[in-house]
Amino acid sequence: MIRKLLTHPQMRGLGLDDPRTTQLRKQLIKRKKFLKKIYQEWYATIAQEIIGLTGNKLELGSGAGFMQEIIPGLIKSEIFYEQDVHVVLDGIHLPFPAHQLAAIVMTDVFHHISKPHEFLQESVRVLQPGGKIVMIEPWVTRWSRWVYPRFHHEPLQLNAEEWEVPSGGPLSGANQALPWIIFHRDRERFEREFEDLKIIKIKIMMPFSYLLSGGVSLRALMPGFTFSFWRWLEERFFNHQERWGMFALIVLEKIS
Repeated sequence: MIRKLLTHPQMRGLGLDDPRTTQLRKQLIKRKKFLKKIYQEWYATIAQEIIGLTGNKLELGSGAGFMQEIIPGLIKSEIFYEQDVHVVLDGIHLPFPAHQLAAIVMTDVFHHISKPHEFLQESVRVLQPGGKIVMIEPWVTRWSRWVYPRFHHEPLQLNAEEWEVPSGGPLSGANQALPWIIFHRDRERFEREFEDLKIIKIKIMMPFSYLLSGGVSLRALMPGFTFSFWRWLEERFFNHQERWGMFALIVLEKIS
């Protein structure tokens, strides 16, 4: 009921897998000032992680975002045709020769990839030695376990045994717990099966900001000019990240 009341009027009745929904989300991200500041911070954080890497850099799921404004020269991709993207791909088949990419970057995409094991295998193939996968994804904490089921339409399946997204469309199919499952709960398995990929950073962050922004589906709960205050409050008083965070910056590096 709460989620229904807070749903942004322009998002009501739209199918998640309709490309028009992605175009509307792009407009909302830029129009909702609080949300736009979140994406600007996310993109700047990702850019910081790939400084010094030379070569082609691929962004997965570019359709609704504007990361290329912060990281020029990105190869923009989407799972279906969009006017502004360079290549259509699904993440489990990357149409690049071996060792072609210096980085693969994404925001809120990994937990939609239907077969993340195959994506990680493909990433090992196409990345240069020293290349990175950098993503910002939902993360499981005490706080987010309570928030996500109540305020977000995507499932949070903490006990999923397999590293696969439940059946669904390219955007409606999702498991928000998947990054946490692979890189935290099943970390030993990940390190055993992907010896060429090293987890070099997991930084848990933003317990309240995204919720207050309304994201791409809900109404904004705070005006844009309050963003700096809320980020200061989060960093100052809610820095017990394993309890309070809702997202994580995850950085993997190809080491062989």
